Amino acid sequence: MEFAVFYEIQVPNPIKNPEKEFEVFHEVLAQVELAEEMGFKYFWTVEHHFQPGFAHSSAPEVIYGAVSQRTSTIRIGHGVVLLPFPYNHPVRVAERLNTLDILSKGRLEVGTGRSGTEIELGGFGIPYNETRARWEEALDVITTIWKAPDGRFSFHGKYFEIPERTIVPRQYQKPHPPLWVAATSEETHGLAGRMGLGLLSFTLLVSTEHLGRRIQAYRDGLTEAKPKGQFVNPRAAAFFMTHCAETDKQARAEAERAFLSYAQTTLRTAIKVQAPGGSGEKRYAHEQFEAADATKISLDYLVENDMCIVGSPDTCIKQIERMQSILNMDQLLCMMQFWPIPHQKTMNSIKLFGKYVIPYFSPV
Repeated sequence: MEFAVFYEIQVPNPIKNPEKEFEVFHEVLAQVELAEEMGFKYFWTVEHHFQPGFAHSSAPEVIYGAVSQRTSTIRIGHGVVLLPFPYNHPVRVAERLNTLDILSKGRLEVGTGRSGTEIELGGFGIPYNETRARWEEALDVITTIWKAPDGRFSFHGKYFEIPERTIVPRQYQKPHPPLWVAATSEETHGLAGRMGLGLLSFTLLVSTEHLGRRIQAYRDGLTEAKPKGQFVNPRAAAFFMTHCAETDKQARAEAERAFLSYAQTTLRTAIKVQAPGGSGEKRYAHEQFEAADATKISLDYLVENDMCIVGSPDTCIKQIERMQSILNMDQLLCMMQFWPIPHQKTMNSIKLFGKYVIPYFSPV
């Protein structure tokens, strides 16, 4: 199993303390450099909009350019680029991805997704019930561009009508960078497999047993894969809030506020849709949130249900071993940077995790 650092890029009190935003972006760059040194193989960030404090990664492609020049081996992943237009036009996405693939010397991984918050979809005027269709057609545009041997292509669809044009630059990796997709429901996990896409299981408040069923749905889908790109990417990755310190007590004290804030904010902003039956009632689009009560979520609850990784290196190893015995992940995405956790404590977590935890699962 390989390990990744995963970022929302959280900033404490950005409205009252705007200087913190500047500091945090440069702290993130330092953390990624350290993560590469400590054995993390991947760096992923989200794309989120309109969420002060919670996620300042609204232009991740700019961050990736900087990271590509400060690192040499860590793979750089969109986790994810939002494809429903008008978040991003797929031609511009392809141009940016190809440029980054060149600058990073072929270290690009491309995760795509639909988005699932009311504040973002509403801000861009995107109907939730069209996000899958818009995502899939945009992905078709990108893969059509990548499949064109000389970059010359045209596309005719429901959302995009593109006359024959030549795209430059061309991707560096051949035939193209690996493709992934974010999944937050069992249905999408199966779809990811059938499309031959790598799985980014961004599930929060899901037990290991439940997540195991979702990953199995992905593996089952792979058996009948018809790849969207030119090859199947059969890897499954899952995301966990993660914090490591010298002792369990220290790790839990440093992480508790951060983990609970993340869970509660995610619940508050998640998209709700009309419930079936015509009652007018709205329910969470992601079923795992429906039974969740933000007021009753505690660190003990998250730990007992294997929804996070927190503790000393030995404890983190035991937690991951238990998860991995059920999940059989190819990659574990560790979210370590949170607004309540100071930079030096995040750096210490990365060091301890890299020194003790990664070698246990990925011996040289």
